[in-house]
Amino acid sequence: MHKEGPTSFPFPAVELDHSLRRSRWLSKKRTFALLITVLILVICYRSSRRPQSQPGSGFIQYDLINWSRFAYSQYATSSAYLCSAVMVFETLQRLGSRADRILFYPEDWDTEVDSSTDRDSQLLVLARDEYGVQLIPVKPSVLKTDRADPTSWDGSITKLAVFSQTQYDRILQIDSDVTILQNMDDLFFLPSVPATMPRAYWDYPETRMLSSLVILLEPSFREFKALTDAAQPAIYGQAAANISTSDRRFDNDILNRRYADSALVLPHRQYGLVTREFRAKYHGGFLGNDYEDWDPDRIIGEAKLIHFSDPPLPKPWVMWPQALLAEMLPRCRHKPGTAEESGCRDRDIWKGLYEDFRKRRKDICKLLSYPAPDWPPRNRKQGVKAQAPSR
Repeated sequence: MHKEGPTSFPFPAVELDHSLRRSRWLSKKRTFALLITVLILVICYRSSRRPQSQPGSGFIQYDLINWSRFAYSQYATSSAYLCSAVMVFETLQRLGSRADRILFYPEDWDTEVDSSTDRDSQLLVLARDEYGVQLIPVKPSVLKTDRADPTSWDGSITKLAVFSQTQYDRILQIDSDVTILQNMDDLFFLPSVPATMPRAYWDYPETRMLSSLVILLEPSFREFKALTDAAQPAIYGQAAANISTSDRRFDNDILNRRYADSALVLPHRQYGLVTREFRAKYHGGFLGNDYEDWDPDRIIGEAKLIHFSDPPLPKPWVMWPQALLAEMLPRCRHKPGTAEESGCRDRDIWKGLYEDFRKRRKDICKLLSYPAPDWPPRNRKQGVKAQAPSR
């Protein structure tokens, strides 16, 4: 009798082999996915360690830059401007600026804090120790402001002293009555020219003057001598010498005479915006055309800094005369002055800029704003001073 051997069932063997292959394939897939995940995490980590990209920086590797070649500059001719300069340095540090910081101040000031009320010395020490500022004393004669005429800006020619700092390749001089909104380190890598400035767009179309609000300059003893020679009337008190207003030379006039036809021009939307633009009815001078819509949120979002200039309102460290403020507040677009008014974004931004400045002044300098001046002014000089145009 034929005895059959064990019956063969090939299908389970095939299923077992297929299952093994699938298991191996899934294992390889998981390994590959894990490798991809690790690679992505490595890329994200390395990207987070790199400097933030900045407009105009191109392919510059910020970590490899010798930042000691560049500096931000401020000058102080009074206690009010000293505080504002310190506020600028605080902002630069908060925004992660890498360049050096230098401050010009009268050499008869000192860093010896004599009492709790010695705010000038305290602020100099704060700038030096907290914000890494190099303090550069300057002879009082260079900083002299003509006290006989409160409208005089003779002290503003102090900013010309920055041209003498030839240990730097480039210096960015910024007026202190500003709020810096974004990092500006990318400016140091613009094409090389003796001076780079925005235009005073608020004077269009009457003039095409440059504004000394922001100056990217290349220090040079030749330029320093030429500029200081031109500044002699201001240094020796041109107002007291009865030099006519049209012949007086302030920092902006001197710089324009020297660089009007050779300066690299910065876009004023980013580097020349002034606060009174938010009070204006017509924005064609700022926008450069008559077809573009004014969008205050977009404008403030694009700006790298904004300059406080709302004559006859005083500087931002002085409280507003309430009678004058009622006239100066930006108007809402729809039904202004009524319970149904709307479109008040210009007013909100404008007031917010002043409120932010005063809060930072109190927090950083431990100083309150100066009391509001009388309005209308009681004497002619006070009125003239309050209405002096912005630099």
